[in-house]
Amino acid sequence: MELFTPDFGLVLWMFIAFLVLFLALAFFAWPIIVRSLEKRADLIDKGVEYAQDAKAQLDNARAEAQKYISEAQKQQAEILRDAAKMKTQIIEEARREASDEAKKVMDAAKLSIEQSRKEAELQFRNEVSKFSIDIAEKMVRKQMSSDSAQSELVNKLLDEIEKN
Repeated sequence: MELFTPDFGLVLWMFIAFLVLFLALAFFAWPIIVRSLEKRADLIDKGVEYAQDAKAQLDNARAEAQKYISEAQKQQAEILRDAAKMKTQIIEEARREASDEAKKVMDAAKLSIEQSRKEAELQFRNEVSKFSIDIAEKMVRKQMSSDSAQSELVNKLLDEIEKN
C-alpha cells in the first residue's frame, strides 16, 4: 500500500524531476515542435490557397471554354444560315441563267423560223411571179397575133409609164 500513499520526499523529488524535465522541454523541445507545427500550418495554408487558386483558374478556364463553345455554335449557326442563303441564291441564279438561256434559244429559234418563213415566202413569190409571167406571156402571144393589137398594147404601156 505504500504505492498508494507515497512519502513526502518521493513526491518532492518527483516534482523536481518533472519541473527540470518540463523546463528542459520548454526551452529546447517546445520551440522546435512549435516551429515545425507552424511550418506545417503554413504549408497546409499554402496548399489550401493553391487549391483555391487552382479551383478559380479551373472555373475561369471552364467559363472561357464555355464562351468559346457558344461562340463556335453561333458561328456554326451563322455559317449554316449563310450557306442556306447562298444555296437559294445559287439556285435562283441558275434558274435565271437557264431562263435567260432558254429565252435566247427561243429568240434564236423564232428568228430562224421567221427568216426561213421569209425565204420561203420570197421563193414562193418568185415562183408565183415566174408562173404568172409565163402564163401572161402565153396569153399575150395568143392575143397578140396581129400587129395592130401589139402596137395598141405598146402605146398603152408607154402612156402608163409617162403617167408614173
